[in-house]
Amino acid sequence: MIGAVFTKRSQLEPKNKLASFEAAILPHLSSAYNYARFLLQNESDAEDVVQESYLRAFKYFRGFHGGDSRAWLLTIVRNTSYNLLQQNRSRQLVDSIDDSTEVLDTSEYSNPDTVLRQRIDEDLLKQAIQELPLNFREVLILREMEELSYKEIGTLCDLPIGTVMSRLARARARLQDKLAGKINQEI
Repeated sequence: MIGAVFTKRSQLEPKNKLASFEAAILPHLSSAYNYARFLLQNESDAEDVVQESYLRAFKYFRGFHGGDSRAWLLTIVRNTSYNLLQQNRSRQLVDSIDDSTEVLDTSEYSNPDTVLRQRIDEDLLKQAIQELPLNFREVLILREMEELSYKEIGTLCDLPIGTVMSRLARARARLQDKLAGKINQEI
């Protein structure tokens, strides 16, 4: 009798683990990819890191005891990304960020000049973000694009909240300076 209960429980556990994992972690796939892409500045490496991060997350999912699953996953993505950067220190990650953009509603942007200006603005912003040092780029992406709180960023990056706020302020200032310089060059 006990053996039958144990067998049934062990057969159900992987299915429950998979269902729980899918519900908690799978919805954050795009956040994980965006974060890795901005950290690594390379699409292919970002895809590899996200894949490895999801494998690690699944492997250690039993250790996740609730809380913010997105922050937990992004911590794994961050650690995996930094491991890759450390392994490939001499290699320059020069591939551009994904140039694909969302399909524009032509009724809203019927003027080709408006569409062109918007694409130029997006490209300038992406380039300026890529040029930021990694520690500034990271907090900027987590706050502005992933909309994490200062506390969540601090936990994820193992930084005091004051340092997060300081880096974010410096990142915004540098980004503003870079964008102003690029716009002045074009004029």
